Amino acid sequence: MQTKITKQQAWEHLKKYNKEEFHQLHGLTVAAVMRWYADKLGYGAEADFWEIVGLLHDIDFEKYPEEHCKKAPELLAEIGAEDELIHAVCSHGYGICVDIKPEHQMEKVLFASDELTGLIGAAALMRPSKSVQDMPLKSLKKKFKDKKFAAGCSRDIINQGAEMLRWPIEELLDKTLDAMKAEEEKIHMEINK
Repeated sequence: MQTKITKQQAWEHLKKYNKEEFHQLHGLTVAAVMRWYADKLGYGAEADFWEIVGLLHDIDFEKYPEEHCKKAPELLAEIGAEDELIHAVCSHGYGICVDIKPEHQMEKVLFASDELTGLIGAAALMRPSKSVQDMPLKSLKKKFKDKKFAAGCSRDIINQGAEMLRWPIEELLDKTLDAMKAEEEKIHMEINK
């Protein structure tokens, strides 16, 4: 899968509908994690597409939270997004706010890692370093099991995502933590541009 939308176009469009830095940072984080996964899972030729889907996945969330994944097709059409990109973006709301099922491996990775990046980000903020760089998997697993920690990050959705991918939950946690460690510096450089 390819897209005619550039990363810069996607970034500008995300910022048009998401003014809060928190949402912009989340978009950049998921984009970087998606690109990392594309490369690691043998989809390197599609890495740009995976990254742009990650960047735009919450395009409608800040401005239209009640219409999440329902308003997205309209907003993405403004920049000429392909049907595949729109389907991918909307599929991460499967069973939550839409009935668009993740079919492609990329869509399953997005579904699985979206909430998890939020949980990992919250766990990083609790560390003295404020970074994922020194976060061991053991620490993340402890935070994952603590339902009171980052309660807004649904463990059910993360577990569902791992099942979709046919990965043990520990593998999903480990890989996504590795992705965030590998991409953390780049993400912070991009948000501070």
